[in-house]
Amino acid sequence: MSRNFLLVDPEERPDVLRGLASPVRVKMLKALHLRGGLNVNDMAGLLELPQSTVSSNLQILEEAGLIRTETQKARKGNQKICYAVYDEVLVMFKEGVAATRPDTIEVAMPVGLYTSCEVSAPCGLCSSEGIIGLLDVPDTFLDPGRMRAGLMWFTRGFIEYQFPNNAKLSQTEIHSMEFSMELSSEVPGTASNWPSDITVAVNHKDIGTWTSPGDFGDQRGVYTPDWWMLKGSQYGKLKTWRISRDGTYVDGVKISPVSLKDLDIDAHHSIRLRIGVKNDARNPGGVNVFGRGFGNYDQDIVLRLETKVR
Repeated sequence: MSRNFLLVDPEERPDVLRGLASPVRVKMLKALHLRGGLNVNDMAGLLELPQSTVSSNLQILEEAGLIRTETQKARKGNQKICYAVYDEVLVMFKEGVAATRPDTIEVAMPVGLYTSCEVSAPCGLCSSEGIIGLLDVPDTFLDPGRMRAGLMWFTRGFIEYQFPNNAKLSQTEIHSMEFSMELSSEVPGTASNWPSDITVAVNHKDIGTWTSPGDFGDQRGVYTPDWWMLKGSQYGKLKTWRISRDGTYVDGVKISPVSLKDLDIDAHHSIRLRIGVKNDARNPGGVNVFGRGFGNYDQDIVLRLETKVR
């Protein structure tokens, strides 16, 4: 299962809001989502609209990055085929963004607010109030209720988050970047000796793998709710991934040579964080991601950028 999501701050992307503001354009996006690629003639016939109307509205959607086009051969010459880029568009203001120091930018991302995912069972999501959707059904990761999630788990695959690149917006230079998150392995039940190779990637570049020692259930997590079964995962290890100019570190220990320059941060308006377990992992022991309301640390996934004025 692979889905594409777009996280939009309305103050930064008025072009996307304009693209979604028209009922006609929304119908076009829905048609592309349901039917796949369509050319202008197909779209005009399907929606019973003039070709000129369809063309002008498709141009607005393409300029906003909501559709993509491909040129293909037709019976007479070439034709342009349009495709929807995203399965969901999430609109969210940048609340949770704070400067902890004048030279530090911090963003807290709820664990359920991932923008792309591809997971395999056993898997599941839950909030502090209860289970979200169905257990061991990967499609549940598409449930809108996922935004309330405080705990998620899966066996293989990944979840990806799209953080705003606030250093680029403020025209400051990044000296180092940190991600802080509570993680553990995942096994049906719990097992303190259940290693799992959890790989983290930034902007689609693997920065390194940390081997979680187990799935911990010897005692209830400090913030794990009472209703959550004792035989289920209770807490994880709080890990800090730091990418600097000379490599990547986990809790101060260098694990890879991947540095900031390898991530090309300045070229992107967002910073994409991917957490997963690869199919070819030596220890494919799954992953639990703990957020607010679960585990031993009542926090979301936190991004910190250490910066200075250019």
